[in-house]
Amino acid sequence: MSQIISSPTRTGTPIVAPAPSAAPEPAKGVFGTIGQDAPAGLVVFLVALPLCLGISLASGAPLLAGLVTGIVGGLVVSWLSGSQLSVSGPAAGLTVIVLGAIASLGSFQAVMAATVVAGAMQILLGVARAGVIGLYFPAAVIRGMLAAIGLILILKQIPHFLGADTDYFEDMDFLQFNGLNTFSAIGAAAKGLSPGSVLVGFVSLALLLLWDTAALRRFKLVQKVPAALVVVLTSIGINQLLRTVAPDMQVRPEHLVKLPVVSSLNELMAQMSFPDFGAFARPATYGVALTIAIVASLESLLSVEAVDKLDPHKRRTPPNRELMAQGVGNVISGLLGGLPLTAVIVRSSANIAAGGQSKLSAFIHGLLLLASLLFLGSVLNLIPLSALAAVLLLVGFKLTKPALYRTQFKLGWAQFIPFIVTIVAILFTDLLKGVGVGLVVGFFFILKANAEQAYFLSRDTPDHEPGTLHLRLSEHVSFLNKASIVNTLEALPAGSRVILDGSQSADIDHDVLEAIESFRQVAPERHVELELRGIRSVAVGSH
Repeated sequence: MSQIISSPTRTGTPIVAPAPSAAPEPAKGVFGTIGQDAPAGLVVFLVALPLCLGISLASGAPLLAGLVTGIVGGLVVSWLSGSQLSVSGPAAGLTVIVLGAIASLGSFQAVMAATVVAGAMQILLGVARAGVIGLYFPAAVIRGMLAAIGLILILKQIPHFLGADTDYFEDMDFLQFNGLNTFSAIGAAAKGLSPGSVLVGFVSLALLLLWDTAALRRFKLVQKVPAALVVVLTSIGINQLLRTVAPDMQVRPEHLVKLPVVSSLNELMAQMSFPDFGAFARPATYGVALTIAIVASLESLLSVEAVDKLDPHKRRTPPNRELMAQGVGNVISGLLGGLPLTAVIVRSSANIAAGGQSKLSAFIHGLLLLASLLFLGSVLNLIPLSALAAVLLLVGFKLTKPALYRTQFKLGWAQFIPFIVTIVAILFTDLLKGVGVGLVVGFFFILKANAEQAYFLSRDTPDHEPGTLHLRLSEHVSFLNKASIVNTLEALPAGSRVILDGSQSADIDHDVLEAIESFRQVAPERHVELELRGIRSVAVGSH
């Protein structure tokens, strides 16, 4: 279910956000919302677990690296960040970068060293207050990014839902490593589906939808037990039953969670990797670190901006603090054998959809990742991926509901076109490239609107002179307004009398003054009588 949140935003337009079952203001105190945060943390853990493992595989890193990254994001970054609902961990947007860095630097241990340096760079960016860039992303582009992620989640999870894809879970790019793309992967999955996975997937999806109905929500037990937990337990039960009564239908091993099983802390330490400190002496390490720092920072700022729009309480995340928190997280992750981390919208959206109220839910998800690694590996390896795909299908639908598209269309073309372009661009490229295209289109409409507000044209002059046009410039006239002013002056018919009034302008850009002076000089030849008020004369071509 969704609702239109009409709280003011920078653009003054309403935002479509998931509607919580009840949206009380978070209680004071660290544990004041644990009743909502604990179930949400469990849901995020169930979503994050296969993502951490899958991104490790896609990055060419040890499986343990993704889990270490998720644990650091949950236990450390959640408390350092100013965001109440974002969840940090390994991100799909960095898989290609990490994969290429391993090849160029020679080892994953060298990439870990680059991750430490990238974290230090992010801390410096935060200290330098570079996080303000996150405030300049148009709302239509952010909403387009959310809708695109919802569509990608749905499209990417269908093969897993059908039990016919061993590709990693958070494959957000259109072109996949296995040679398929988003759409061809679905066609291939339809030809090679697994009956057991399909059965588990549809039962899981039905349970998720049923669990959220008003008829069941009346029961306190249903309110307290998260649907994702019910889905996981049911899916394990179904698969164990199939193994006994219909072995040919059971979910194949490659479509189950694959978690490294460790029995002690010593065994865990033995499996962990540590940075190649010799890599700090190689210039190539710093080039990779700069790339990681820039991409991770942009993804984090985009994610927290999107999360703030989804937050039912409309809390704001301090962007500079977020950069520093992500930087500290990357330093620790790199030192402990993890991948680069960012704030991640998929897990954050799952957190909000599950009713998370504070950063405690992200911390609980980190605790559960750690506990699962130490104690529950053999149990979690029984979970069918199709059950987790069902959870993500529902999360995706909540991000890209039809109501969002209707709302954007009603806001006008200046909002709808950047929104749609962002969605299409992300679907056919990747997250950062798609957002970049959306930003270009969004800024075009912003510049167009700015140019059109450069002046006010009327036939009523202060002196009530009949037949005289009064062109009054706005308070601030920049070089962006030059084209519209020049076009308006050039379109004046012969015999016109015009008062160009800058008396109420606080500042007029020099380029605009030059253009006005050029027209003033040719106006007599065009039989236009031009009077300037409050506009100083400049020499054309002067600086």
